[in-house]
Amino acid sequence: MPQDVKETFPDRGRGPGTAPPAPTALAAKVRTLAPSMTRSMRRVAEAVAGDPAACAALTVTGLAERTGTSEATVVRTARLLGYPGYRDLRLALAGLAAHLQSGRAPAITTDIAVDDPIADVVAKLAHEERQTLADTAAGLDTGQLDAAVTALAGARRTDVYGIGASGLVAQDLTQKLLRIGLIAHAHGDPHLAVTNAVQLRAGDVAIAITHSGTTGDVIEPLRAAFERGATTVAITGRPGAPVTQYADHVLTTSTSRESELRPAAMSSRTSQLLIVDCLFVGVAQRTYASAAPALAASYEALAHRHRSSPRT
Repeated sequence: MPQDVKETFPDRGRGPGTAPPAPTALAAKVRTLAPSMTRSMRRVAEAVAGDPAACAALTVTGLAERTGTSEATVVRTARLLGYPGYRDLRLALAGLAAHLQSGRAPAITTDIAVDDPIADVVAKLAHEERQTLADTAAGLDTGQLDAAVTALAGARRTDVYGIGASGLVAQDLTQKLLRIGLIAHAHGDPHLAVTNAVQLRAGDVAIAITHSGTTGDVIEPLRAAFERGATTVAITGRPGAPVTQYADHVLTTSTSRESELRPAAMSSRTSQLLIVDCLFVGVAQRTYASAAPALAASYEALAHRHRSSPRT
């Protein structure tokens, strides 16, 4: 393994004195991290997210017995979720239980059946989209986001890599950056992505968008950019996935539950677009003196295309 590659996956942005996640963010954290957990840790995480009131009343030994795991597994799970120890997790569970009791929204299943009426499809998808956005916002590391915005705002050039549905998100980000006068390119062709990545250097930014974090056609150009000194960013639903080995900053999206009629590529795009909008607005704020005139000029250049043609 090259010396530059990150061999560990620390909790980026969480330094001494950083507060643990808010109680309302716990369920989102579990959904995001569950795929990367061991089976025993996942049982603990799903138990605390599924029944916070009951678990808040349990000692570490009681929760270990309830989930068929060990006390050490319970403590490791609490720390992975962002809490210093099990006592802090219990306090968060008590807070989450109180929040839910104060006004729990009616349960809506997001399983869409082949014979569902279209009105039910709309309701289920709308609920899922809202939950995905809320989970992504709750679990987003704003320290990492701020660092990525800083890098983008000062970049000589930005390359964005994405394949399939993530490629559409890559195009969305580059179009936004171009409209405020920044140099940005979206690469959906893996060959072009790599040949462009090897031209990057310090002062440039490379962004990889991949829900799974395992897409080789996205990882390869990010690695090339990383090894040449560019600032690298990964937008992924899997913290600790292979793509993060080559990322200076990791922005985690919500991991929505996949179904037969709604594959991960569809559900992940919602959270990816939220992060793209956060990046764009942050960059526009940092570069407002140049961004505002550029945006106004782009609107003016297209204005005539939106005016109604006079009738003849």
